[in-house]
Amino acid sequence: MNKVTDTLISNQDLHQRRLAATPRGIGVMADFFIDRALNAEVWDVEGRRYIDFAGGIAVLNTGHRHPKLVAAVEAQLARFTHTCYQVLPYESYVTLAERINALTPGTHAKKTCFFSSGAEAAENAVKIARASTGRPGVIAFSGAFHGRTLMASALTGKVVPYKVGFGPFPSDVYHVPFPIDLHGVSVEDSINALHTLFKSDIDPKRVAAIMIEPVQGEGGFYIAPPALMQALRNECDEHGILLVFDEVQTGFGRTGKLFAAEHYDVIPDIMLMAKSLAGGMTLSAVCGKAEVMDGPLPGGLGGTYAGNPLAIAAAHAVIDILEEEQLIKRANDLGQKLTARLKSAQSKVTALKDIRGLGSMIAAEFFDPVTNQPSSDAAKRVQQAALEEGLILLTCGVYANVIRFLYPLTTEDQIFDEALDIIDRALAKA
Repeated sequence: MNKVTDTLISNQDLHQRRLAATPRGIGVMADFFIDRALNAEVWDVEGRRYIDFAGGIAVLNTGHRHPKLVAAVEAQLARFTHTCYQVLPYESYVTLAERINALTPGTHAKKTCFFSSGAEAAENAVKIARASTGRPGVIAFSGAFHGRTLMASALTGKVVPYKVGFGPFPSDVYHVPFPIDLHGVSVEDSINALHTLFKSDIDPKRVAAIMIEPVQGEGGFYIAPPALMQALRNECDEHGILLVFDEVQTGFGRTGKLFAAEHYDVIPDIMLMAKSLAGGMTLSAVCGKAEVMDGPLPGGLGGTYAGNPLAIAAAHAVIDILEEEQLIKRANDLGQKLTARLKSAQSKVTALKDIRGLGSMIAAEFFDPVTNQPSSDAAKRVQQAALEEGLILLTCGVYANVIRFLYPLTTEDQIFDEALDIIDRALAKA
């Protein structure tokens, strides 16, 4: 219902208007339009209900419109909405930086700065690393996703659709293979490729940073093996390179730890975070060793909207909610429940090749059972069958053959069980 004219709005009408008014480069998964949402449920403009296992792509660990987050934003809204922190600073920014400094792994002195998006966090991490080391080179991994701006796209290890037609990209960015046993790439292969890169393309003494997702997001929810993380830490220490963890998708409870870095006996020099940091408000952060973070000169970092006070208020609420509602434990509980259901179905679904995950960062990967090759068609069939029953799922992976599950950690048990039943039926249909 249009609140201005009291006329009915249809999904089809809005779909046609979208095609006419917005560019094709903004790809949209659904052909329906959301009207309202609450926790793990959303309703479209025609009143149909869906269960949301996409979470705005890992943004809603605390669900849609958590009452404590709404209250925090409303309270800030009544005080002020914007001053630009670099012009008129506010205490909540400083307090949130202090909280993140204390919550991230490691007892060393840290500093944190805020931006608006994950891509901005990646860009600024590169700026900080280059300013701190005086070196230009940055190394990332195949399958990585670090954002859509030019530098972030350069770091991203997937060509279609993120790089096609957008070059040339910033220089001194290199990639090595991410180890995935299922696809025949070992940790040894990755480290050997890194050594080859040092011999053939860039002197390690010219490398400022190595950036890695502890669990690849868009790349397919592949978990970085502990041996890889330790090897990277050793390489960085040997050559004076900064190790950067991109925790934009893995942070704030998704992997069953507050940060995925806690699964490893390795401390990064810089960490990126965004998405569920502010529960739907636009906020990202870069946290790192104090001496590294102080590399850029005053004025070298920031942005007009960086650290927006409404988003800062939301982030404080998110951290409170995670602690008060024990969502780290719930991430593990829900993840175990989903994994058990998927494994139970696997014996009957020959295309379901692999089930993996940490906490509630769970993936199901599909192969063609005849050719034993990655099958995007199988993943799409499961996704579509689930959507027809009102469950929103996302695919990912270099081959688009992986379904990722990004439900709110606050999802009620009854809703979660309903979604699991839909997944069972979708797998059976596919």
